Amino acid sequence: MTQIVTFTPNPAVDVSTSVERIVPVAKLRCSPQRRDPGGGGINVARVVKRFGGDVMAIFLYGGATGRLLQQLVKREEIPTLASEIAEETREDFSVYEESTGKQYRFVLPGPTLSDAEWRAGLDTLAAVNDHPAYLVASGSLPLGVPSDFYARTGRIAKAWKAKFVLDTSGPPLVAALQEGVYLVKPNLRELAALDGQVLDGEAAWIRAFPGRIF
Repeated sequence: MTQIVTFTPNPAVDVSTSVERIVPVAKLRCSPQRRDPGGGGINVARVVKRFGGDVMAIFLYGGATGRLLQQLVKREEIPTLASEIAEETREDFSVYEESTGKQYRFVLPGPTLSDAEWRAGLDTLAAVNDHPAYLVASGSLPLGVPSDFYARTGRIAKAWKAKFVLDTSGPPLVAALQEGVYLVKPNLRELAALDGQVLDGEAAWIRAFPGRIF
């Protein structure tokens, strides 16, 4: 039995490079670029694989960038199932500024999915025969996808009797929490949005958890 299945509806090809200093207008001569498969669930699968875990990555892909994404995931020897969409998979890029040690991260908008495409993505997930112990869904949702998408994902996990782990934010997180999850990992900004108030210390962080997430 596959131990962990990850699900990424809005993956990306992550492009990274470095430059001595970031300044406006001037042409910046960068170091050789690097391309990695990205998106929340895919990143989880990469880490699990490197630790020797049994994992499968399921994601949606489209266009030439999507085909490159498939090749990059395959290069890391991660078993996959992929559902194709019409629009191009997004790219993200980051630039490391050597003079300051700062990293600048640019997240580009992703594709817009049709009703049939996001439903096909869920169908691809639901069709997994070897039900895992954990289903990990992570990342933002593409445009066109309803806010209860991850709640629907959680129902698939329930049908499998798998533990549902989720990393997302905003209305998709709220809808999934109402459906029920095993574990979420909100950052302080996301937790404050869930709680509806400023969380200005450890006591407030702890108060925000009981009854809301677990």
